[in-house]
Amino acid sequence: MIKIDHFKDKLNLSIGVSLFLLQGNMMAQETNRPNILFILTDDQRWDELGYAGNKVIQTPEMDRLANEGVYFRNAFITSPISGASRASILTGVRERTSGYVMGAKVPATPYMNLSYPAVLHENGYYTGFFGKLGIRYNESTSIFNESDSYDRDDRQPNRKGYYYKTIDNDTVHLTTYTSYQAQQFLKDAPTNKPFCLSLSFSAPHAHDSSKEQYFWDKKYDHLYEDITIAPPLLREDQYFNALPKEVKDGFNRVRWFWRYDTPEKYQQSMKGYYRMISQVDHEIGQIRKTLEEKGLAENTVIIFMGDNGYFTGERQLAGKWLMYENSLRVPMIVYDPRYKKHKDINSPVLNIDVPFTILDLAAVPVPDHYQGLSLCDYYIKGRKPVHRKAILFEHLWEKKEIPSSEAIRTDRWKYLRYRFINAPEELYDLKNDPLEIRNLALNPSYRKVIDKLRKECDAQVKKYSEASLEKNNLK
Repeated sequence: MIKIDHFKDKLNLSIGVSLFLLQGNMMAQETNRPNILFILTDDQRWDELGYAGNKVIQTPEMDRLANEGVYFRNAFITSPISGASRASILTGVRERTSGYVMGAKVPATPYMNLSYPAVLHENGYYTGFFGKLGIRYNESTSIFNESDSYDRDDRQPNRKGYYYKTIDNDTVHLTTYTSYQAQQFLKDAPTNKPFCLSLSFSAPHAHDSSKEQYFWDKKYDHLYEDITIAPPLLREDQYFNALPKEVKDGFNRVRWFWRYDTPEKYQQSMKGYYRMISQVDHEIGQIRKTLEEKGLAENTVIIFMGDNGYFTGERQLAGKWLMYENSLRVPMIVYDPRYKKHKDINSPVLNIDVPFTILDLAAVPVPDHYQGLSLCDYYIKGRKPVHRKAILFEHLWEKKEIPSSEAIRTDRWKYLRYRFINAPEELYDLKNDPLEIRNLALNPSYRKVIDKLRKECDAQVKKYSEASLEKNNLK
């Protein structure tokens, strides 16, 4: 773990950015600001918690947050892949704008210099991060007072991938370890300034290099032991056969063979996946207990979300990466104890709304180049949220095994296309076909619809491509 009291190096920002931070410092001194706890899980899609209607999974703490806070029924990530999604959460901009695609060396320095933890750090917050950062960035000491970045150990083709961290000489599961670090942070954080603690659990991500795939603490063995989990929807051959050849031959299919290609393997993988989510859920309860014991609970806003969606056998696929709802939708909750009224929100919200919201909660100016909106608009009296009419999704990594694609989604329609392969466009009526079964793209009756969405997709691609560093004065 790394601890620093001040920046070791000054941020290399323009005069304009320095004035922005000075303005933030002045505002921060005049405002009684909350603590912020941001919790991110890995590969937990939107319907893998009880509150979302899942009758099997046991997530009482996540359900409690949803019941007590603001639950977003239609939360999405802008890029259905972990690294790009996490970079967008940190920097507040889309993959196409930041240029950070999966496999990139590091996010552009100016964007990281105005990431939400960097701005908070400069404006009087004590910042911490524990768990999977998910991007290649070795200067976390410049944006966090305390940081420890780690993930599964892919060199270990067995349970050691999740079991290599120790507490008092005992080797523990990474979920337990991340929770332990969070609780220590809360116990030791300075009392003269607010904190922002960002936690990123590696669970419930499968351990790809292992035959078993999923590993959890043994005390969760009993969960789901005596039940049979229902098979996935769209598991029939026809849905797989309708996919482009490059998808059928790609990683989505390879990982399906790892996890779901037999009924026995499906049950084993789904129960492991659920157990790992339940273990994270338990640790969220332990963290909230620590907040209460330290007298911090009434002034700590908790934001919870998943980093991307996930296929659990639908269309005979596994993983994420594609432009279907399985890949794009995630759980998202904001629990603000200062506002006691629970709400369920149907309007679409995005991962890039989280950094905007965090800075809004902290009462510091949000950088002009941020592309999200504040989730506070949905629950603070007198504020009016903006309803997005059309959302761009993008997966820009040029990797043969995971075909690059992009999409536009409205409340009614989904238009998607692949970028570098010869595959037909796809159009779905989400109102009448929420499972995205009937591709209407070649139906003449929908020509005007697809032409309009194609133009919208082109326009947003151009807009976010041109939102460059130079245009933002972030050279």
